[in-house]
Amino acid sequence: MAARTGTETETELVARAVADLTRKTAFPVAFGGLERDGAVAVTATAGTRTRSLDGLVVHATRGLGGRALVEKRPRLALDYRTSRNITHDYDRAVLGEGIATLFAIPILVGGTARGVLYCGTWSEVPVGDMVTRPAFTVADALSSELRIRDEVERRMALVPPATDTWGLDAAAREELRESYAELRSIASVVKDVHVRERLELLEKRIAAISNVDTGTPADFAIALSPREIDVLSRVALGATNAEIASGLALKEGTVKSYLQSAMAKLEASTRHAAVAKARRAGILP
Repeated sequence: MAARTGTETETELVARAVADLTRKTAFPVAFGGLERDGAVAVTATAGTRTRSLDGLVVHATRGLGGRALVEKRPRLALDYRTSRNITHDYDRAVLGEGIATLFAIPILVGGTARGVLYCGTWSEVPVGDMVTRPAFTVADALSSELRIRDEVERRMALVPPATDTWGLDAAAREELRESYAELRSIASVVKDVHVRERLELLEKRIAAISNVDTGTPADFAIALSPREIDVLSRVALGATNAEIASGLALKEGTVKSYLQSAMAKLEASTRHAAVAKARRAGILP
């Protein structure tokens, strides 16, 4: 993925995760990278004393990380130098850094291993659940970020340019509205700036399609808050306040307040009228 000013590339996400491993776990050294063509190129290191891990490329099935990649489960070498459970293709890099205990965690996204994160120590140490749990948390967070990016890219590819003039049947329009509501839910919890920007772009494109299809010009002068749009997008799908509260992890009373505020801004007397006006204004698809 190409670098973007002010946003994080996938490589930068890995670098952040690697740095988090040394901050949030008992392991003093960490490194990792994403899979490309059956191999993991190490693109980030943290806490290292040497440069022996720089440029390391780990192939599937080879070494500790290669096994973790193909088996899709964590692998541990308490004494890396003498371990008989792995190939020792990468001893020069790993032992060159002085690593004694090495822990490899695959980055799983939708059941596919997308890369590997490593944690290591310079002396042999026992590794139990209390030690590994923070590492799993970091790996899970990275997996979630990559999964969300994949979903955004998939949906971006499905949505045509807003400048296209084309018709939507009822089923297609409903699918767009469901996608819009789901993306709003994702955007409410994602922290990555790049992902949020992509989501906002996609939401605008989906909303614009409705205007292209009907010939109604968009009017974004009506300023609804993000949460008001979240609530209204689910009202548009026929969800009750209780269902909206459950889906957005809000209290039912809070949902009601957001809805009433949106209705007031849209000068709508009912929730259904609010949805209709929001669609005419280009706020909802």
